[in-house]
Amino acid sequence: MTLIKSISGIRGTIGGDIGNSLTPNDVVSFTAAYAVWIKSKNLSNTVIIGRDSRVSGKMISNLVCSTLQLSGIDVIDIGLSTTPTVEISVLENNYSGGIIITASHNPGNWNALKLLNSSGEFISASDGHEILKIASNKTFDYVDVSLLGKYKLDENFNDFHIDKILDLDLVNKEAIKKAKLNIVIDAVNSTGGFMIPKLLEKLGVSYHKLYCEPNGIFPHNPEPLAENLSEISTQVINNGSHLGLVVDPDVDRLAIVCEDGSMFGEEYTLVSVADYILSKKKGSTVSNLSSTRALKDITEKYGCNYFPSAVGEVNVVECMKINNAVIGGEGNGGVILPDLHYGRDALVGIALFLSLYAEKGLKASVLRDSYPKYYMTKNKVELDDENKIQNVFDYLLLEYDYAHINKIDGVKFDFETGWVHVRRSNTEPIIRIYSEFNNKADLEKFSKEFITKINAF
Repeated sequence: MTLIKSISGIRGTIGGDIGNSLTPNDVVSFTAAYAVWIKSKNLSNTVIIGRDSRVSGKMISNLVCSTLQLSGIDVIDIGLSTTPTVEISVLENNYSGGIIITASHNPGNWNALKLLNSSGEFISASDGHEILKIASNKTFDYVDVSLLGKYKLDENFNDFHIDKILDLDLVNKEAIKKAKLNIVIDAVNSTGGFMIPKLLEKLGVSYHKLYCEPNGIFPHNPEPLAENLSEISTQVINNGSHLGLVVDPDVDRLAIVCEDGSMFGEEYTLVSVADYILSKKKGSTVSNLSSTRALKDITEKYGCNYFPSAVGEVNVVECMKINNAVIGGEGNGGVILPDLHYGRDALVGIALFLSLYAEKGLKASVLRDSYPKYYMTKNKVELDDENKIQNVFDYLLLEYDYAHINKIDGVKFDFETGWVHVRRSNTEPIIRIYSEFNNKADLEKFSKEFITKINAF
């Protein structure tokens, strides 16, 4: 059993011992601490709640809603929804915060509480530490019955989110409709199973459903990686579809399958959307240090500036705001469009990608091959002593002092043909090693070198 408490929320496996897995006691304590934090902000005192389709979702939602009410917080429960839907709903309605009940790409026996501030964005590190402290010290109490928060179920926010996307000038609805697209959808039996069809129908796109029943029974590993997507690849080919769309359970990550069944590549979801955005409006772009260099290449092709951020959506968003980025996100298929809201949003990613696809008139595989080609590996090395991690960083800095160095999150070594990003895990004594190069020989060379040198410790 697993329970992870972090500055962004609490997540874990369902069942087991208190403090060692996600039990009712843990959910209540953490929610009550969040309620104390919300009330300290003196805002509207209303929190919006949404969830993905996990079997445990309704149970956890009931605990969260009741705890907030007992804390004197009004609750608007939007039911089955998506992470970006909750985010945009908080922002557009001036609510004091939001809680999304989802474990994102984790398996079905996991669940989590993701916490939002009044801007509909993930809470900051300092706010997260404050909530963790409140939960640890149990410095919260509950109100008298006369002061209980109100509860309202309102399932109209999903359509509100779709309409906000369709209202964007950047979404070329006419071109998409004229393209007469036929698409396969794999929503891993979660909320993308009804949200993506809602969007596609309004865009005039035909679709074939694969695992779109929001029953929480994930038919395969829910992380939208190539090794988990063999079935949709086959379906795209067999149906003669233009492409396939894949999302994770809470619909903030988008993967695309080409017409020949090959992967467009999660890293290239953001690259292609950025290509489209920059062709319409000039501005800077942002992605985290572990994302593909191709975004920098595309950005500079348009004469614009690219900026890297530390890993984590909250860090990407902060960097985007500082640099007035017109598009940003992460290489895991996460697209952030400030014109809509500051959060990864697979639904707006779909609308923008289809706009690009319809305007270009190219097959998905041809479009993918038009972008700079890089090869990436993701590895990790376990250390028996976390104190050694800084020594490893210091050693690597000496060994590769000829590289361009970025130390905002671990150490990233930029070389002529690629890069290696070495950073510590936030939860265990592990060093993560991400490498990307424009040729397989350099990728293999540098990946092996770094792993060997780190293992020497």
